Amino acid sequence: MPRIPVGDYVNDGIQFLLRHFGGAFDGLSSAVTSVVNGVYWILHTPSSGVLIPVFAVVAWLATRRWQLVVFTVLAFLLVDSMELWTAAMQSLTVVLISGTAAVAIGVPIGVWAATSDRAAAAVRPVLDFMQTLPVFVYLIPSVFFFGIGVVPGTVSTTVFALPPAVRLTALGIRQVDKEIVEAAHAFGSRPRQVLRQVQLPLAMPSIMAGVNQVIMLALSMVVIAGMVGAGGLGEIVVRGVTQLDVGAGFEGGLAVVALAIFLDRVTGGLGTPGFRIPSLLRRRASADRTSAAPEAAAPATPAAELAKSTS
Repeated sequence: MPRIPVGDYVNDGIQFLLRHFGGAFDGLSSAVTSVVNGVYWILHTPSSGVLIPVFAVVAWLATRRWQLVVFTVLAFLLVDSMELWTAAMQSLTVVLISGTAAVAIGVPIGVWAATSDRAAAAVRPVLDFMQTLPVFVYLIPSVFFFGIGVVPGTVSTTVFALPPAVRLTALGIRQVDKEIVEAAHAFGSRPRQVLRQVQLPLAMPSIMAGVNQVIMLALSMVVIAGMVGAGGLGEIVVRGVTQLDVGAGFEGGLAVVALAIFLDRVTGGLGTPGFRIPSLLRRRASADRTSAAPEAAAPATPAAELAKSTS
């Protein structure tokens, strides 16, 4: 059987993109670098003595659990004592930027896939391909397009962490009780009203679970991205492997674990009913309708009432 040169086709495609869209990649690289530098400046300028209490407050607001607050303080004090604070903030910067970008891209695609069977059929094989592709393969085109440094690490991390946001958003919207959606339509609510005031609030736990998975995948990819010069804790771990420095590698891995547990518990807490994100959304939508209505305001839309009654 003759060999099919798939790799040659991929190389030709990359060279074509570099020749014709090199300027666009350079512009994207500059934009990503600016964003990374800005977020890193925010996280790195305050001392650890200032940020650790801030992280503790965030942990309390997200979960209302004093155990996580104690763990957050002790874990980040340990990271600081190992002189890995700067590397941890570098990794946290990339995780926050990549996770935000993945959620901003993935949630609208998930909404589209949930509301269109054709879109779902088109998106599903792409997501399957992305989730089964070896992790290191994501780094190869990023290095070709953006060179070595934090930019290819950020871009590859964003792409790698994207699928859970799409899948869990679509799953959450599709699992909303169809009778509630049909009743909302029967009361005269427009499709956008149903989506905004009924489906999205009721699907919020699933969406937040997707955000949690995005953050975890982004953190795992940031460590691997240390191989292409992304810096942070990934560089510490890679250096420990390449130089057979078990102690340094263990310290870097321990800092990654501390950061991962903190991010996992915080993002997980944001999706619990106790955080009441759906209620906040409904309250804001109700306030918008009240401010837009005349003095004799009409009652709330049936879609909002249905969403409120089911929470």
